[in-house]
Amino acid sequence: MSYYRYGAHANANGIRQHYLRYGKKDTSQPVLLLIPGITSPAITWGFVAERLAEYFDTYVLDARGRGLSSTGPELRYDADTCADDIVEFAKALNFKDFVVLGHSMGARFITRALARGLTGVSNAVLVDPPVSGPSRRAYPSKLPWYVDSIKQSNEGMSAEDMLSFCPTWTEEQRQLRAEWLHTCYSPAIVKAFNDFHDDDFHKDLPGISVPVVLMVAGKGGVIQTEDEEEIASLISELSIHHVMDAGHMIPWDDFDGFFAALTDANII
Repeated sequence: MSYYRYGAHANANGIRQHYLRYGKKDTSQPVLLLIPGITSPAITWGFVAERLAEYFDTYVLDARGRGLSSTGPELRYDADTCADDIVEFAKALNFKDFVVLGHSMGARFITRALARGLTGVSNAVLVDPPVSGPSRRAYPSKLPWYVDSIKQSNEGMSAEDMLSFCPTWTEEQRQLRAEWLHTCYSPAIVKAFNDFHDDDFHKDLPGISVPVVLMVAGKGGVIQTEDEEEIASLISELSIHHVMDAGHMIPWDDFDGFFAALTDANII
């Protein structure tokens, strides 16, 4: 079976939204929309999307302020606006009966999108979303990790330079991040990080009416047992799946474990 991979964009919610599309040629596949994390342009998820393409017509979106989507000081980067980007993107491409999968920040944007009118979703997969928020414990990562690496990437960065930020990644993964990190607009990153602490993720959960898969990294401390229990009490149809040998960047740390969790959850 032959595959396709190409980049394109949609004008939705008043901006250019760039995406990469992966799938099989000459066959009909269900759609999966993937929303990456805070400093992950779409192309950095390509190695995951290539595998997802065995099962889905896979779209990986550059969130505003990242990759080849619209960016700059004239735009807003709050969670509501970024969630509306997802709602309008799905409308623009006429998605129906599709899976939406988000990692970290992307998972938070998905929950907000579902609360703000995202329709046609068959399943939502939330991959290690930050559960920090007002009057809650802080997100384990610190802001300088993001802004310092972005600053260095704007000056020029190599895979070797990236080693101090991502010591467990392969050289190829570090090289790709070094090449694309400069496309992450620092004020957008700061806003998203601050919203991890200032914006209430949990308020949107009771309104989710589609089946939800929560994928939890066994390492990294983003989601703890008490968080799982609270989320389970707020979402009516939830299954929880652990990838015990992975930190927050689950498919980078345990690629097979990531897909095993999707299999266990009957997503693939």
